[in-house]
Amino acid sequence: MKMKKMEADLYCVHCKEEVDHEITYINSQIKSIRCLQCGKTKELKIDVKKELYKEIFERISTKPTRMTEEYRKDLSHLLLSLPVRAIKKPYQLLKDVNTSRKVIQTYKKKKSAEK
Repeated sequence: MKMKKMEADLYCVHCKEEVDHEITYINSQIKSIRCLQCGKTKELKIDVKKELYKEIFERISTKPTRMTEEYRKDLSHLLLSLPVRAIKKPYQLLKDVNTSRKVIQTYKKKKSAEK
């Protein structure tokens, strides 16, 4: 799960003009939109657990297809890269889990601060 921030020119109802806004995404879902001029923020509800489950399901369900494509494309490269990938995979998985945990904790902090 990844959190991205982007800037875009949007119309602000408080400023009554088109100004820069910061848009925060969790995966492909918009989490918040903040006006950089007046500071007003619009938070959107996202089920973070559902997003995490969708991401995990997508990665697991597409793995056989991706491996088959690699096999058909270049078998020798696949066979040579498997030992390295097998060693790197636990570290990559741990990195992904830590990133997801940080996103979830950030989301929970903001959610509890609103209450």
